[in-house]
Amino acid sequence: MSAGEWAGLIAALALVLLVVLLAVPLLKLGRTLDEATLTIRQTREQSGPILSQAQTTVAHVNSNLERVDDITGNAANVSSNVAALTSVVAATVGSPLIKVAAFSYGVRSATKKRREGQAIAEAAARDKASRRERRGARRDARRAA
Repeated sequence: MSAGEWAGLIAALALVLLVVLLAVPLLKLGRTLDEATLTIRQTREQSGPILSQAQTTVAHVNSNLERVDDITGNAANVSSNVAALTSVVAATVGSPLIKVAAFSYGVRSATKKRREGQAIAEAAARDKASRRERRGARRDARRAA
């Protein structure tokens, strides 16, 4: 065998070794792609029912939100009606009640002042009477002496 034949044989063996070394990762990559394809297929098959359930759930939520909208609108109407009724009652009943309360306060104050005045007048009368008695007792003591 000549040197050229040896070189060709070595080159052929190197090429075979290179092909074998590259074949292993390519086979692994092929299996990985098969698994990825299978996973994607399963995900697609399972996502259909999930999406239909989500669509049903969203439809139910939307119908409940419409009910809540109606309830909120009714509550706003009720609150505005209560506010109007309160202002009517305050205007109708409030002013006379304030007048009655002010009148009763005035009567109580006047009665209290009258009682205080009577008590002061009675106290002044007692003081005056006690002073007269003391003066009379002094006069009697001077006359007796």
